[in-house]
Amino acid sequence: QTLRADVMKLKGQWDISNVDYDRNYIIKPFDEGVSINCFVGSSWTLIPNNYTGTYTLHGENGCPAKIQKITFSVDKSGEVSLKKVGEGEKAKKVLAGYKLMLENPSENAFTLVQSVTADGKPMDVRYNFVRRSK
Repeated sequence: QTLRADVMKLKGQWDISNVDYDRNYIIKPFDEGVSINCFVGSSWTLIPNNYTGTYTLHGENGCPAKIQKITFSVDKSGEVSLKKVGEGEKAKKVLAGYKLMLENPSENAFTLVQSVTADGKPMDVRYNFVRRSK
């Protein structure tokens, strides 16, 4: 498999089915200021042709409702760079972003792994995606 073939598998609509992490810590992903639980069940649309997409928080269980535009890229080692793009903002002007590793991309599932620091020690947060539609 080539990297391009793996990246093209990401095309479509996905839901985060669950997130694996050390539950002794409070995780607030992607600077949203909300619990990681707000991302379980979130919907993601990924368009690898132009490396754009969105994620949607559905506003359930005390979580905010939000649609966030994103851009992403994947390098040769499978590292995914993800940027949140504000309304009317150009992606190339956005300097902040997030690095995650792409694991086990298939037609129906993949995982993004984010390495974070908790109490001075590295910890992985694993976002497990399942396909909703192509």
